[in-house]
Amino acid sequence: MKNFTTTNQLQQYLAQLRAGGAAIGLVPTMGALHEGHLSLIQQAQQRGETVVCSIFVNPKQFNDPKDLELYPRPILDDIKKLEQVNCDILFNPAVGELYAGNESWHLNIGELEGMLEGKFRPGHYQGVTQVVHKLFNLIKPDTAYFGQKDYQQFLVISRMVAQMNLPVKLVMCPIQREPDGLAMSSRNIHLTPDDRQHALILSKTLNWVKKNFNPNNIPQLKHDAEKAISNEPGVELAYFEIANGDTLHPADNNTQKIVALVAAKVGKTRLIDNVLIS
Repeated sequence: MKNFTTTNQLQQYLAQLRAGGAAIGLVPTMGALHEGHLSLIQQAQQRGETVVCSIFVNPKQFNDPKDLELYPRPILDDIKKLEQVNCDILFNPAVGELYAGNESWHLNIGELEGMLEGKFRPGHYQGVTQVVHKLFNLIKPDTAYFGQKDYQQFLVISRMVAQMNLPVKLVMCPIQREPDGLAMSSRNIHLTPDDRQHALILSKTLNWVKKNFNPNNIPQLKHDAEKAISNEPGVELAYFEIANGDTLHPADNNTQKIVALVAAKVGKTRLIDNVLIS
């Protein structure tokens, strides 16, 4: 695996690969890699692409400095995992390599910016689109791979790509789960053993809603789901929504594409999860 920390060296190397006819697949991450990230790399490999995995803890998408400080950065462990799945290229830049001190960024992503995650994390999606746009410009991938767990993020990035007419295909890959159903997340390492058990209410409730889904009974399903999660010890519900999969507006009995999404604080750790219903 080639390891680059500077944009110049990475771009020179990618130009050589492209001249030889290689297609480039990008897996953008903030590190603390788990099976979910590795499954994205494997998807790109299955399409025969040369895979670039970026590891960059993006300061612009954290609205809580404490959260940024606590974000796990086990780079040696990450490198080992990337080597085990035969990733081709790691791009692991310092903050100064991607950001000049005084640049500004604002993308009009419409109402998605203030809904669900955007409402609870103001400015978050401006930070996400800013760094993803930089990576797309630098790496010029043919395809970029994102996990379904950050469902709203995928919608936001899709909107950016359409709005700016960027020549990249986006692929959303399924959520990878622990054997007990917990969605894999870099934040799971912060869960105490008790938190870990209580966190299972999120995936259990999502699955229950999917299994019992009835388009004529959405308000009752939402109410029952909120109640189940709120009654779990140590869990503070931020939201549970049964939404239109394209707009994130509340679903009704005419909605074709439906996703159920949840966010909650379990102990001190904020977790998100979702399930595609139809």
